[in-house]
Amino acid sequence: MKKGIKLLLSAAFALSIVGCAGNSSSDEKTIKVGATAIPHAEILNDVVKDELEKEGYTLEVTEFTDYVTPNTALEDGDLDANYFQTLAYLKEQNKERKLHLKAVAGVHYEAMALYSENLKSLDDLKDGATIAVPNDGSNESRALALLAKNNLIELNDDALYTASSITSNPHNYKIEELEAANLPNNLPDVDVAVINGNYALEHNLGDSANVLLTESFTDEEAQPYINYLVVKEGNENTAKTKVLKKALQSKKVKNYIKKYKGSVKDVFTDPTK
Repeated sequence: MKKGIKLLLSAAFALSIVGCAGNSSSDEKTIKVGATAIPHAEILNDVVKDELEKEGYTLEVTEFTDYVTPNTALEDGDLDANYFQTLAYLKEQNKERKLHLKAVAGVHYEAMALYSENLKSLDDLKDGATIAVPNDGSNESRALALLAKNNLIELNDDALYTASSITSNPHNYKIEELEAANLPNNLPDVDVAVINGNYALEHNLGDSANVLLTESFTDEEAQPYINYLVVKEGNENTAKTKVLKKALQSKKVKNYIKKYKGSVKDVFTDPTK
């Protein structure tokens, strides 16, 4: 899930909400899901829609440009589900906005990865190379942890890592801290950069740059980063929820996610058990 909350909601969606007030019998086989564009809406439209059609359901996907409205729309009954958020964000929103939403299926996390425009292998990274990392709290910590896990640097036991947490840098890498959203634009100016999965996807880095390293977590380790299918409390076991959950956790979705070349990792979990 992208860091930060964009507060702009498209006029097209605002009109669609007005037009879909109320339910009729014809809605029983229509599943309305809110999602952010990449990779969530792509997964829904390119894979899940066809899977649901086989079960006799029509999928309607509404794309959001913010993280607040898909939750309030779900609370208000304008959506059957949404797919874009982590458990931590869901918990925060339930508390702050007095919502009653439940996660029912973990699907994926957007992995951080080390990208380069010029280097084709980690073996090509020379001593003294410049490595750009995000400059904000958890993102920087996550980026440095990726470097340490792959023996490029060593870190102390800080809860959140910063450049000052580096205890050993045998190759004298220069760590350059930049705003996470700007890292793709700055990639030509550094040797390599650790970039959030969502920003990499927005800039098509999987196609235009080489991935030298990518995060790989066990299901347990990935928990803070997994994006979930969410429904309103009381709808955890409806027919719509069950068929949607099955489609999102299908082999076809797992295979489709491979197209993101490491920026997205499937992690199918069931928080209801």
